[in-house]
Amino acid sequence: MPFILNVLIFFWLIRTVKFVLFWIYLWQLKEYHTGRFLDHFRTHKGKKIFFNFLFISKLILLIVLLFFDGLFLLTFYLLLLVYFAESAFFVYGFIKNKFKRPVFTAKTIFLTVCSLIFTTSFLFKTYGLNNNFSFTSSILIFDIFTPLIVSFLILFLQPFFVLARNIILKKAKGKILEYKKLTVIGITGSYGKTSTKEFLTTVLSSKFSVLSTKDHQNSEIGIAQCILNNLNENHQIFLVEMGAYNKGGIKLLCDIVKPKIGVVTGVNQQHLAIFGSMENLLLAEGGRELLKSLPDNGMIVINGDNKYCINLYKSAEIKKKIYSLHNDKIDSDIWTEDIIVEKKSLSFIVMTREKEIAYFDINILGKQNVQNILGVILVAKELGMSLEEISRACQNIKPAQAGITLKKGVHGIDIIDSSYSSNPNGVMADLDHLNTFPQKKVIIMPCLIELGNKSAEIHREIGKKIAEVCDMAIITTKERFEEIKNGAMENGMPKDRILLCDKPKDIFNMVTTFCKSRDTVLLEGRVPNELVELLVSK
Repeated sequence: MPFILNVLIFFWLIRTVKFVLFWIYLWQLKEYHTGRFLDHFRTHKGKKIFFNFLFISKLILLIVLLFFDGLFLLTFYLLLLVYFAESAFFVYGFIKNKFKRPVFTAKTIFLTVCSLIFTTSFLFKTYGLNNNFSFTSSILIFDIFTPLIVSFLILFLQPFFVLARNIILKKAKGKILEYKKLTVIGITGSYGKTSTKEFLTTVLSSKFSVLSTKDHQNSEIGIAQCILNNLNENHQIFLVEMGAYNKGGIKLLCDIVKPKIGVVTGVNQQHLAIFGSMENLLLAEGGRELLKSLPDNGMIVINGDNKYCINLYKSAEIKKKIYSLHNDKIDSDIWTEDIIVEKKSLSFIVMTREKEIAYFDINILGKQNVQNILGVILVAKELGMSLEEISRACQNIKPAQAGITLKKGVHGIDIIDSSYSSNPNGVMADLDHLNTFPQKKVIIMPCLIELGNKSAEIHREIGKKIAEVCDMAIITTKERFEEIKNGAMENGMPKDRILLCDKPKDIFNMVTTFCKSRDTVLLEGRVPNELVELLVSK
C-alpha cells in the first residue's frame, strides 16, 4: 500500500499544481476584482467548473469514503485513476501549451509560491496521520475545496498587495508632478477607448513626443508602472486610457495623472453588473469623475452620438467640444459628410463649426471608427495641429489599431477579426461592417458578459441585428443563446441557421461546409484562439 499511496500523492500533486495555476489565472483575468470574479460563475462556462461529471464524481467518492468503510479500496483505486487521468491531461496540455495559467508577474509568482507552500505543508501534515483512510479523505477534501483555498489565500494576501500598490501609486504621482510642461490626456468610456488612444498616439506623434499606455494598462497599477518605467523629460504628451469597475475608480486615476484634456468615447451597459447601477457606471466610465477632475483651463471632448455623453456635455462648465457623425441632431463642433466604407478602408469629409473642411482616407475597418477619428481631430486641433496635418498623420494609422482587421481565411473566405474584445455597441457596429460584404455572411461570437439586468434585452436586440445581416450565426457560449436565437427568429432567421457550439474544430467544419470563396466570417469577441488559427490562412 505505501507504494500505491505514493503514486496517488504524485498524481495528486500534479493535478493540484494545475488547479492552483488555473484559479490564480482566473483571479488575474478578472483583475482581482471580487465582483468580476463572482460574476464569472453566473455564466455557463463558470457554472461548468463545478457542475460537471468530474467534480460531481469526486463529491460522490468523498461521500463513499466518509460513509462506506467497506468500499475504501475500491474508492481509493477509482480516485487513483481519476488523478492519473487529470495529471495526464495536464502534462499533455503543458506540452501543447494549451493549459490555462496566469501571466507570470511578481504578484502571480508570489501567489503561486504561497499556494504551493501551503499545499506542500498540508500534504506533509496529513501524511503524518499514518492512516490511509484519513489521508485519502483529507487530500480529496483539499481537492474539492481548492477554489476556496486559493481564493482565500489571494484575499488574505490582498491587503499586502494593496499596500505595495499604494507605494507604487505614490511614486508615480510624485514623478508625474515633476514634469510641469507635460500635457496629460485621459480617455475613458465603455467602448472605443483603446482605438481612440491608438489613433491619437499616431496622429500626435507626427508633431510631438508622445507616451501612451500600452494594451491592458488602463488600471491604476498599469498606468503607474507606465509612468515609472517609460515616462521621461522628453515626452510632451501622455495619453492615458482609463478603465474602472467601480465608483471612484476614474477619480483615483485622475488623482495620479492630473489630466488637462479628457475624452469620453461612448457609454453603454458594459460592466453594468460590476458597477451595480447605471448611476455608478455613469460616474466612472460615463465620464463624470473625469470631467470633475479636469482643471478650470482644461477641456472635455465628448461623443455627441451617445445619449449618455450628451447629458455629460450639457453639465460641463469648462471648455467643451462635441463630435458626431452628422450635424442634424446636435450642434456639433465637428462632423462628417460622404462616408464611404470599403472592405479595407474608410474615407469621409470632415467639416467643422469654423467652416474648415478636409478629406480623410484611412486604412481601417468599421464605420464606428469614424467617430473615434472625430474625437482625435478635436484633441489634435486643440494642441495646435491643422486639419490637413491631422489628415496626413491619419494615413499612418495601422489597421490593427482599430481593433478590427480583415484577414485571408482558408478556402478564400474573408475573415473579419474583431476578437480583441466586445461590447453591445461594438457588436452592432461590426455587424454593420459585415453587411458591406456582398456574399454569404457568418458571425461567430460568445454571449456578452457583465451586462446586469439589461443582458436579456441586449442579446435579443443582437439576435435581431444578426438576422438582418447574417446567413448563419454560431454562438460559442450558452448563457444568453436563447435570447439571441429568439431575437433572430423574430426577425425571420431560420432556426437551423443559428447554432450553439463551443468546439473549435466543429465550428471550423460548420464554416468550411457552409462557406465558399469570397464569403465572409466575422469573429466577434473572445472566440477560442484555436478557432482563429484554424480559420486564418498561414
